[in-house]
Amino acid sequence: MKTYIALLRGINVGGHRKVPMAELKKLMADTGFENVKTYIQSGNIVFQTKKENPKELEIIIYEAIIGKFGFEASVIVKTRSQLQKIFDDCPFSEQKKMDSYFAMFSQIPETNLVKEASEKTYENEEYEIINDCLYLYCANGYGKAKFSLNYFEKKLNVSATSRNYKTMLKLLSLSKEMED
Repeated sequence: MKTYIALLRGINVGGHRKVPMAELKKLMADTGFENVKTYIQSGNIVFQTKKENPKELEIIIYEAIIGKFGFEASVIVKTRSQLQKIFDDCPFSEQKKMDSYFAMFSQIPETNLVKEASEKTYENEEYEIINDCLYLYCANGYGKAKFSLNYFEKKLNVSATSRNYKTMLKLLSLSKEMED
């Protein structure tokens, strides 16, 4: 059995696209996944399966959500080692890393699109795109950031979902417990 982390985008935000975690956990189990755990209401799922292809898992989960809840939600699936590498590759100092957001992409964006997107900057906001992740540090806090995930999705032609430092740590911890 392999351990995966599924990251959903845009659920349970502002009372829209409601997905109760107990129902999501049951849906995942009914879909054939094992040892399913959810973490907070923003759509973080840790699970195990014998399937080996994260892209195939994204489609299965995406279609199950449409079937059960009647709306689309972007799904990005990572192995524990992929998520650990994203976390470890953060280019910021440890202090900035603790206040950073990790926006994971559905795929590695084209180099020319990364270059074009990187031309835009804002004061007190730093970011770096490494492979399939945007590392974003906002000195004044994420809520006051001028950059948005939508900007990067449109410029890079990818789907994305972001998690903060604490959520990344918790997902890594939950997935490690499953593997041990």
